[in-house]
Amino acid sequence: MKPVLLAGETFHVMSFAAKGYEVGASARYTNGAERYICGLGKQGIEVVQIGGDRCESEFPMTMDGLAAYSTVVLSDVGALSLLYTPQTRVGRRSVNRLELLRAWVEKGGALMMAGGYCSFQGIDGLALFHGTAIEECLPIVCFPGPDGVESPEGLDPVVDEAGHPILAGLVSPIPYILGMNRVTARRDADTRTLIHCDGRGGQMPLLSVREYGAGRSLAWMTDIGPHWLSTDFMLWSGYDLLMANMIRWLTREI
Repeated sequence: MKPVLLAGETFHVMSFAAKGYEVGASARYTNGAERYICGLGKQGIEVVQIGGDRCESEFPMTMDGLAAYSTVVLSDVGALSLLYTPQTRVGRRSVNRLELLRAWVEKGGALMMAGGYCSFQGIDGLALFHGTAIEECLPIVCFPGPDGVESPEGLDPVVDEAGHPILAGLVSPIPYILGMNRVTARRDADTRTLIHCDGRGGQMPLLSVREYGAGRSLAWMTDIGPHWLSTDFMLWSGYDLLMANMIRWLTREI
């Protein structure tokens, strides 16, 4: 299998400490995908990561560039990080990478979006994937406003299609999560919701899949790492297999 391209999951935290008139600043860099990359590695799947801060200059801008990867995973990276390009910055026409990804999937590519504060429409509505070409090929429709659902009491995943290949071999029950993005599953013959959570007055899709043209797409509406994935989920014996099976289904290996 070709490597998986993971875009996003990195962030910088800036902080200031004031001690009277003396103010000090510090910064730290965090990669929220370390557990995910390790888990896929244990399943024999290589991951190439481009942090959100590097997407503008490094994310592929051609079909040939995308062809180097088996799957593209967008996780906690907003639409603007993909739409801006070096050419955009100097006032020149460039490629729309959201449309490029949609066309790539339609021609046989594999796309996954994982949840987070900057996924789908985003917890503050800043991810901005609603109404884009990415949304067009996903198995869900983004909520038009802020979509983050924080659930400190925990949300228990409910399996709808236990016989689906992605869920094969998993030890149940699936551990609780602490939050997710609120979306609407598409209601067509090419879309299936495999797992949901009950809350906010109804069923919220947690894992949905779709056949799109000659390709496939998948939406996982919670994190691939902390904090929306609970400690119990991160330590769950089924974590590695579930994440790997998502990629294997997308690439038609299961």
